Amino acid sequence: MLQFQHMKNTKESLVIANWKMNPMTVLDAKNICTTIKATAKKYPHAMIVVAPPTLFMLECKKILGASSVKLGAQTMHQSACGAQTGEIGTGMLTAAGVSFVILGHSERRALGETDAAIGVKVLAALKARLTPVICIGEKERDSQGNFYTHIEAQIKSALTLIPKARFKDVVIAYEPIWAIGTGLTANVDDVYEMKLFIHKVLSKQFDRSAANRVRIIYGGSVTAENATQLYAGGGIDGFLVGGASLKPIEFTKIIAATV
Repeated sequence: MLQFQHMKNTKESLVIANWKMNPMTVLDAKNICTTIKATAKKYPHAMIVVAPPTLFMLECKKILGASSVKLGAQTMHQSACGAQTGEIGTGMLTAAGVSFVILGHSERRALGETDAAIGVKVLAALKARLTPVICIGEKERDSQGNFYTHIEAQIKSALTLIPKARFKDVVIAYEPIWAIGTGLTANVDDVYEMKLFIHKVLSKQFDRSAANRVRIIYGGSVTAENATQLYAGGGIDGFLVGGASLKPIEFTKIIAATV
């Protein structure tokens, strides 16, 4: 296993709960939100975001209120509103109190969302004063390291339309597809090496100073058991958490691992 002299995390940690198509009822959603809101008071140095299904968004916002917990969305359309059946526009999200939006998640890409479409959405999110959380990741790792080319292409496409002044307002979420919902997790050195690679790509596209201001977080079967090691050794700025974010006790431990 390769060994690296890992960088110390210097940014405020960011932990995002991606509930996906869960839970089943609004009551369950409200109960989870209530617990996360109480948890946030114990960890003021962590920025916590809850991204519930659209159907539960307004109820979650009522519970979160003026607390430090931010409301997030799992996807969006690039238009504020319009004739787009089944979509949710940027104007609707901001009106609902949303401040973060997950873009380019592998489950959305699997439905046909392209790199180019994600780039358009990133720009639209920034114009709407939403923080885009751009998901990138490889389906599998090859011994020749060709997957790095795939990662670089995803990053460049997502950021190609945004001006340098807005670069600091994006979040990059590295989520290896083979680790999402599988129980498999990238090891610490792999995460750290990818953090360095992402930073290198960002520095080439803009500059090192701008790249230093971008949060890079990790997702992919994050649990209470592996969070501390991944955060301390991976040099990341936080986590994008799926299934574990629906379990308040486990999610609390993940937050605690970042502070």
